[in-house]
Amino acid sequence: MARLELFTGLAISLILAASTASAAIIEHSLHVRIWPPLHIFLAGASGSSRNYSRSLFQVQNLTVRRLCHPRVITAVNGSLPGPTIRVSEGDTLVVHVFNKSPYNLTIHWHGIFQLLSAWADGPSSITQCPIPPGSSYTYRFTITGQEGTLWWHAHVSWLRASVYGALIIHPKKGHLGYPFPKPYKEVPLILGEWWNANVVDVEDQALALGVPPNISDAFTINGQPGDLYPCSRKHTYKLKVRPGKTYLLRMINAALNNQLFFKIADHKLKVVAVDASYTNPYVTDVIVLSPGQTADVLLTADQIPGSYYMAGRNYFNAENVPLPFDNTTTTGILLYKGTASLPGTTPKMPLLPAFNDTPTAHKFSSSLTSLVGAPHWIPVPAEVDEKMFMTISLGLSPCGGRATCQGPNGLRFSASMNNVSFQAPTGRSLLEAAFFGLKGFFTTDFPDTPPLAFDYTNRSLAQSPLGFVLKGTRVKKLKYNATVEIVLQNTAFIGVENHPMHLHGFNFHVLAQGFGNFNPANDRKKFNFVNPVIRNTIGVPVGGWAVIRFQANNPGVWMFHCHLDVHLPWGLATVFVVEDGPTPSSTLPPPPADLPKC
Repeated sequence: MARLELFTGLAISLILAASTASAAIIEHSLHVRIWPPLHIFLAGASGSSRNYSRSLFQVQNLTVRRLCHPRVITAVNGSLPGPTIRVSEGDTLVVHVFNKSPYNLTIHWHGIFQLLSAWADGPSSITQCPIPPGSSYTYRFTITGQEGTLWWHAHVSWLRASVYGALIIHPKKGHLGYPFPKPYKEVPLILGEWWNANVVDVEDQALALGVPPNISDAFTINGQPGDLYPCSRKHTYKLKVRPGKTYLLRMINAALNNQLFFKIADHKLKVVAVDASYTNPYVTDVIVLSPGQTADVLLTADQIPGSYYMAGRNYFNAENVPLPFDNTTTTGILLYKGTASLPGTTPKMPLLPAFNDTPTAHKFSSSLTSLVGAPHWIPVPAEVDEKMFMTISLGLSPCGGRATCQGPNGLRFSASMNNVSFQAPTGRSLLEAAFFGLKGFFTTDFPDTPPLAFDYTNRSLAQSPLGFVLKGTRVKKLKYNATVEIVLQNTAFIGVENHPMHLHGFNFHVLAQGFGNFNPANDRKKFNFVNPVIRNTIGVPVGGWAVIRFQANNPGVWMFHCHLDVHLPWGLATVFVVEDGPTPSSTLPPPPADLPKC
């Protein structure tokens, strides 16, 4: 990664001109690879400095062969997963996105705070209109107060099935390193999902009929399904390790609709961070990740040299939901260097949990705690300004228009929070509407509590009229710096399941989580105010609840939604509009000139 120290205006001009020329050459290349990040130290007249990391994303169709068939997917720079971006805390990231695909596109930088750069957050219709085919947009933002493993992905339709990649933030140059011994090597390990079909067509058909979409055909590790699937022996990810060395696995669940168990045969794993926040070291033999979640995991190659399967399978915990699910297993191979692969031999396979092993999943998520005093650790805000109780529900909605739906009673499947099924605006993004004071795009009456208190997790509620919801673009407005506490409560309409809820623009403390109905008198006694885990995505337990708390110190418009992509277009989302603060440094700047138009 090149680093140039520039002391004169002439040198700055030459470097920037060279960068522009390089971008033009790459843009017109037939076989485009990731533009290696260029870090430039810019010394301005004021004496301030900033490191820039520049990347070029070309998004276009790509034909790949998986599970015996060639398929056309949408991909970045001709690879699946897309390029890994490596930066340091404090860098300004500049990513030029050229949309050469046939679809509208946005890129979301999952877990990045976007402090005073909400325009770059990426969710379609929320912070920007999508980039049309044949157009481009440049995302610019500074990474402040974060280090660890995050990721980027498309935030339009189901394109993130193949438009995704790792975003790794290293400690700031010259600062202390990791709060654990430096690993021998760092390895991105991205879990994904594969369809033997065009995923946009799969989603569109399901939405037209008002029913759940077809399930995936395979899971993947770094884009490879593994040799348990047909025609996939050559499509198996291999990680070669040296005996005695420790590796940092930067794990990401990029699957669209599935939580996943992950194990490596005979090896222990030590979790040292989740969602780019350091944790107290937690030793386990199984990792559980919901879609959107990340984990930094230390693996020591301390077993008898040989070959061992790394395996991932579905954690499917929906109750009373008569739906099929992908019950396949993806594999990679951990291979000790110097080990010969003998014909007819197979790696050792780990014993994976049952697909519905909720106790194992809950033990993992509830055992994680934050590392007090670690870089960027913050204590739990003591005073609460806004208290919210949010029900998370699957339900039903009118079919709409002249369509014919195939859901129960001719209705369409829907989802809601506090009985509001979110509907994205058209014509302008919510952030534009809020910033410019435009009327008619949203209302600020999202309720703090559901319209009716009831026995939320009673399984007999399935098909209850209480699960009938209407759509609306209703948001919650927050004062700058307000502390918000939210009780997330699962309900039993249609069925109950775990919902991975992702908050854009912020991290939050997970104070507690449990099963059944949240009981304020008893469950508040369980709150951890000392070292609760810090996340940006929380899996609300199946038929249960979780309590999170965050400080709204980032002006902008921030989505809060379920990261199961089947649920997002059904309306399982809301939006927080955080007002500007009292100073220029707490006021959102105007949009960039090249912000896409609807």
